[in-house]
Amino acid sequence: MSTAKLARVTLSHLDWLESEAIHIMREVAGQCSNPVLLFSGGKDSICMLRVAEKAFRPGRFPFPLLHIDTGHNYREVTDFRDRRAAELGERLIVRSVEDSMARGTVVLKSADEPRNKHQSVTLLEAIEEFGFDACIGGARRDEEKARAKERIFSFRDEFGQWDPKNQRPELWDLYNARSFKGENIRVFPISNWTEIDVWQYIEREKLALPSIYFAHRRPLVRRGGGLLPVTEVTPARPGETVETLQVRFRTVGDITCTAPVESDAEDVASIIAETAVTTITERGATRLDDQTSEASMEQRKKEGYF
Repeated sequence: MSTAKLARVTLSHLDWLESEAIHIMREVAGQCSNPVLLFSGGKDSICMLRVAEKAFRPGRFPFPLLHIDTGHNYREVTDFRDRRAAELGERLIVRSVEDSMARGTVVLKSADEPRNKHQSVTLLEAIEEFGFDACIGGARRDEEKARAKERIFSFRDEFGQWDPKNQRPELWDLYNARSFKGENIRVFPISNWTEIDVWQYIEREKLALPSIYFAHRRPLVRRGGGLLPVTEVTPARPGETVETLQVRFRTVGDITCTAPVESDAEDVASIIAETAVTTITERGATRLDDQTSEASMEQRKKEGYF
């Protein structure tokens, strides 16, 4: 009688992170009655789509996709968003800050005010419109200090507010998605990933990305401690010098507050090499709106932000 031999499988750190994210997504599907996955076309949400594929294919996702568009997003990213959702055959819902402006629920202080922080209002309106009880997002704890405080299952009250001092324990990876009507859970399956984990996962899975993540030449001005692309939305101001530089985006969002970084990285391997030696956080280097106290991430999250 022969003795069965068991093959030992060594899992990489990406395998463990992916397995945790799959488990979290399945917990959402099992515990929540009407969840939605936030998909912007950015690199983190692209990874989330792959995790969802591994969690639920060959069936359809047990939730639609939702993007809150400021109306000032990069065209390369929104085009990619639409194309990727169509390729997967999944329902994509888009709600715009401009819709909230038309309803009068968002009022800008000036025509050129950044709209990023106003996404909270539009998100809460979309949650009410569709009755979502959970929003699955791609936020990571390494991005910025307020996000480091967040639970994986983050409870929001009936006003959409986040109280960092009133969150549920998650001992032994046990998650509690219980909520009353009108309340909401924000779920972050890749909380424990880092920026370099995301890029290594993109490389391993051979995931397509919007072109602006790779080095390209673009006209910019230096403003607010960062580089700001010169566009119809963000024209150069009197006295500013327009430079054409080789840059790439580490994160993408509203044009008015998302700054690229100078880079020659034209492929994922080069981006990983750059990311491995950087000492500046992703949002610290590229999100101009996070650098003011009025628009601090923690305050926006308390008001209902992602």
